[in-house]
Order: sequence, then structure tokens, then C-alpha cells
Amino acid sequence: MSAQNKDRPWLIRTYAGHSTAEASNALYRSNLAKGQTGLSVAFDLPTQTGYDSDHILSRGEVGKVGVPVSHLGDMRMLFRDIPLEQMNTSMTINATAPWLLALYIAVAEEQGADISALNGTVQNDLIKEYLSRGTYICPPAPSLKMIADVAEYCYTHVPKWNPMNVCSYHLQEAGATPEQELAFALATATAVLDQLRPRVDEKDFPALVGRISFFVNAGIRFVTEMCKMRAFVDLWDEICLERYDVEDSKYRRFRYGVQVNSLGLTEQQPENNVYRILIEMLAVTLSKKARARAVQLPAWNEALGLPRPWDQQWSMRMQQILAYETDLLEFDDLFDGNPAVDKKVEELKAGARAELALLDGMGGAIDAIDYMKGRLVESNSDRLGRIEAGETVVVGVNKWQQGEPSPLMTGDGGIMVVDPAVEAEQIGRLNAWRAERNEGEVNAALADLRAAAAEGRNVMPASVAAAKAGVTTGEWAAQMRAVHGEYRGPTGVAKGQSNKTEGLDDLRAAVDAVSDKLGRRLKFLVGKPGLDGHSNGAEQIAVRARDCGMDIAYEGIRLTPSEIIQAAREDAAHVVGLSILSGSHIPLVEDLITQMRSAGLGHIPVIVGGIIPDDDAARLISMGVARVYTPKDFELNMIMQDIITLADPTAVAAE
Repeated sequence: MSAQNKDRPWLIRTYAGHSTAEASNALYRSNLAKGQTGLSVAFDLPTQTGYDSDHILSRGEVGKVGVPVSHLGDMRMLFRDIPLEQMNTSMTINATAPWLLALYIAVAEEQGADISALNGTVQNDLIKEYLSRGTYICPPAPSLKMIADVAEYCYTHVPKWNPMNVCSYHLQEAGATPEQELAFALATATAVLDQLRPRVDEKDFPALVGRISFFVNAGIRFVTEMCKMRAFVDLWDEICLERYDVEDSKYRRFRYGVQVNSLGLTEQQPENNVYRILIEMLAVTLSKKARARAVQLPAWNEALGLPRPWDQQWSMRMQQILAYETDLLEFDDLFDGNPAVDKKVEELKAGARAELALLDGMGGAIDAIDYMKGRLVESNSDRLGRIEAGETVVVGVNKWQQGEPSPLMTGDGGIMVVDPAVEAEQIGRLNAWRAERNEGEVNAALADLRAAAAEGRNVMPASVAAAKAGVTTGEWAAQMRAVHGEYRGPTGVAKGQSNKTEGLDDLRAAVDAVSDKLGRRLKFLVGKPGLDGHSNGAEQIAVRARDCGMDIAYEGIRLTPSEIIQAAREDAAHVVGLSILSGSHIPLVEDLITQMRSAGLGHIPVIVGGIIPDDDAARLISMGVARVYTPKDFELNMIMQDIITLADPTAVAAE
């Protein structure tokens, strides 16, 4: 291929959004000015889970992991001075995807855009939320129907929009093997297409199939990851042709965007993450046959906290250098005919086909959620066991730990901290919005929205009308909860098995000894307060504690401090462990500790795990937290020993 005919670069994005719509808008415009060619919006957890910023579960979560969007005014501010008709926007949103797309369409119409010309994507994948990310609202069946509502609406009104980004990214983050990632993602896609097929004319169905896109993860084993992407291409083509009779090859293309692995980013020696991110990017760019359509890279410091604009710029420059300085885009596929690559691709396809057949035998992805969740917990336990044993080398973590202090960490600690005042300011804007809207129009819009959900109508037209009437995110989601109910996903802990055996005999003996002193089995309560749905760490702690012989109480995600305290009282817990990865640890833990003391439970030791800076860890200890763990504390058996010591009445008396 000549330089004149070189391929166009992929869309260059950064996953961004924080604090407020105004601050995020400034960040977007700045990134676009630096050469970013598309937007990727990160929403905060209340927005993702369908709560307004003033809901009790939103406390401490507003603006932390993304931008809060409570109503049309927030969405209007988010895209101020950004012409949406010229933009390609990806919105990482799932349970509230119909609502956020409705707000986006309403803003585009205000700008005078031709809605049929809008380009972009809503993730809109609820199945992986039940398995790994936890931002679901309703049970699987009505959620699947709403995914199809969005796809059907987009096909009719916004034909260039990708109505679903089947997301295997979080499956890998939850520990999926390449074969599981392939199979679980493809099973999700077929579940949605099976739901959509009866909704459209048979001749239109292939074009609708062609709008389904994927969002994947690329890990550090980049040859395997590149082969996984080639396997995705082949398997999707096979499914489209054989299962759905899609004969036109243009509708069978495997179109995907990617964010490379954040799971493998390390708190220790974080500067090494730059190399990891670059190597992982190669897996989704080197092979022309399986090259990503859009790439967003994490920043080197995401294991520490929220990246600063400069950190995001550094990751963007990495993409630009590969796309524009190298000659990569001037060549045809570099791996066609490579026997080692072909062999690995066939192995991955065979493993994925076997898993897909098993899922089909269970009735498909919706009916196999419990099974898939258990498999992910097992795989993640196996992954962590290999790291603990040193079988999987992680530089700076379990090998070559000694190193020079990073100069990147000086000054502000290497991360950006969201101002705690942001939450109160957002609530103030929300209250002002409610006060200024026409309540009659709002109530009428909500009534029609609820009727649409109850009657089985497509919820998108009513959602767009509700957006224009001034309905809030929490009010929209409340109608879905009222009609369909609220869902609590499987934890996978009961079925997940740990493959870690080294050192467990001694820990089991220690648990037995302390249990004898306590007069009953050591009770360990694992809780996830707030809206953080990243449950992988909590699940692995619960599985290892169970395997050590402890009596485990773990009810999954999205609990208030009051609910955790009630469980601690009812279960007579000896130790309470909290997992919080959203950055909201200070307000949530402070609230819980205060309530525990008021309830007469102040004697129960509390331990906390999460992405917690050193200063915050010291503050938590001063509040009365017994131990604080961060991603650097990867040896779970050491954490188990701490729990045993904290529960030991003899050790407590000695202190």
C-alpha cells in the first residue's frame, strides 16, 4: 500500500468527565483542540444507576468517576459550543441509556442538528452489568427489552448511531479468560438480536445487525489479545451468516472500539503503566483485519485516582504518534498467513464455540447470568492466585519491587482531586431546575413514560418528550423501577471457587482457633456502600475468607451505610470489611463509623479497601478504621490473617 493510499486512523478518544457539566465541557473542548477526534463521556455513578444527585445513595458519589447529568440543562451545558452534528460521541451508559440518549437528542435538536445525521454510540449493554460492572436497575428481561427499544428507535430515527456497544471490556476486568470474553460477549449480542428480529421487516434486519458494535479490552499478553480480536472478527462473521442469514458482508463486519486494560495498571511504580498501555494498544492496531475503529487509553495514574488533563494528553499523544508518525497504516495485514497466529486464533475460536454451545443449551445469555458470574469469579480467583504465587510476573508488584521514587508523583500526588463542594453545588442546580420547570408538563410526561413501560411500548419517544419537559434522571429511572422492579444481581461468591491452596491450612487452623475463643464461627461481613459496582475485589475477599473457614455475609453492591450496620447487627459480625473504588471512601466511611458508634457497634473492627491515596488512608485510620488496603495489597492471605487477628478476643484484650 502506498503512503498516498494509507488507511485512515482510528477515532482517537479519551474517556473523560468529572465534577460538573461545565468543567467537563471545558475538558472536552480542550481535548478536541489537542487533536482528539471523538468524545467518550464518563458519567458519574448516580447518573449511571438512575439516581438524582440528592438521593441518599448518591452521597459522596457525585462527580467522582464521571460527570453528573440530572436533566436537560446539564446535558445542554455538557455540550455547549460543541456542534453535535459534527461530532462522534460515545456515551458509556447502560441502565439509563435510553434516557441519556433522549437528552442527547433533545440537545442536538436545540442546536438545530439533523437528528438522522448524528454519529455515536451508547454502550447499552445490561448483561455485562449483571456480571461485572453493577450499574443495572431492572431485571434482565425488561432490560433486554429496553436495549431493543433503543436499537429499534435508532434504526428508524438515528440510523448512523450505534445503539449498542456489546461490552467485553468489563468481563476481562472481572477476570474473564479470552475464550470467556469471546463467548459471553457474542452470547450477549445474539440475545439482543434475537429480541430485535421480530420487531423489524425481514429485509431491514441485516442493516440493523450492521449497527451492533462492540467495546473490548486489550490486556498485556498482546499476541494473545491480537489473536482474540481476529477470532472475534471470524466468529461474528460466522454468527451473522449462519444464525441470522446476513449475506451482505458489509453488515457482517466486526466493528469495535477499545480501551486497553485498566486491571493491569499498578499502584506500585506507576510510571511502568505507560509501557503497559502502549503494548496493549498494539494488540488492537497492528492487525489491519482486526483493527479497532476507536481507541481510548487510560492514563498512567488511573490506579491511583482521577487523571489530570496532562495525564490524558500524554495517553492521547501515544495514539497520535502511532497513527501519524509511524508507517503502520501504510501496510496490509501483517499477520495473514502466520502459522503461529492462525493456530492461536483457531484455538480461541474452538474454546469460544464450546462455551457458546453451553450457553445456548442453558437458554442463552439471559438465562445463564448466574453461571457466567460464577465462572468469572473462578477465573479471577485463579488469576489472583497466580500473581500471589509469582507464576504471573507483574513488574514492580511481585518482582523487582525496589525502585526509585517516581518524580511524576510529586506536588499534587499525581492525581486530580474532585472538590467536595461539587456535590452541594450540583444539588443546588438540581433544586433550581426543579423549581423553574412546568410541573404540569413534567407530570404528564412521567405519566406517559410509565404507561409506555407498562404497556410494552418503545420507551424512547416518551423518554425524548420527558427530556424536553424537564424530567430528571432519578424521575425517569423511578418509572422504570415502578413498572419493572429493581434487581439485585448474583454475587458469584457461593459458586465461585478459589484455586488458591498454598497457606490455607494454617489460616483455616487459625480461624478454627479464634472461632473456639469466640464461641461460634468467625463472622466476616463484606459490604459495598454507595453506588460503586466494581465488585471484583469484594468477591475475591469473600471467596478467600470463605475458603479459610470464615462465615461470610456478602449481599452484593449498592448498600447504604445504614443497611450495612443493620446487617452487622443481625449477623453479629466480628469484622466488617468495606470495598469502595469510586473515590467516595471518606464521606461513606465517616457516615458508617458514626452510625456504628451510635448503634452501639463501635467495638466491631472496620477494614476498608479501595483506590485510596495515602493522605486519605491516614484520615480513615484517624476515624477509627482498623486497616486500609489498596491495590498494592495483592496478597489476600495477609489480609485474611489481619481479619483473624482483629477478630481474636485475646489479641484485642492484649492491645
